[in-house]
Amino acid sequence: MNILVGYDGSKVANDALELAIQQAKAFDAKVHIVTSMKGGPEVPREDFERAEEELKYAKSIINKESIPYESHLSIRGLEAGEDLVQYAEENQIDQIFLGVRRRSKVGKFVFGSTAQYVILEAPCPVLSVK
Repeated sequence: MNILVGYDGSKVANDALELAIQQAKAFDAKVHIVTSMKGGPEVPREDFERAEEELKYAKSIINKESIPYESHLSIRGLEAGEDLVQYAEENQIDQIFLGVRRRSKVGKFVFGSTAQYVILEAPCPVLSVK
């Protein structure tokens, strides 16, 4: 079994990671921790370094659990939702865990919703954590 965690370093992303770890233990699964950076190779260096540090923190959490995992910092230039769905399709992901932040209806309309896109387009079940 393969589990994907969409990770951005936020509290809800850490909560999603914790649930994914529990699921991985129960089903002897591998966890894929993925951070998507919109902008592709043009991402400012400090943003790239911050994302690497956030992934390093996530790896430190999962290392304590002796669970097989991979971490990926994706800079394909896609929107985060598109990137996560594409990754799930390419890597035979069985379940996706996402942290969901509350936004106003206007905020969702203007900026879109990564979670909404993933839930609607993913090739597998999606568990949202708030």
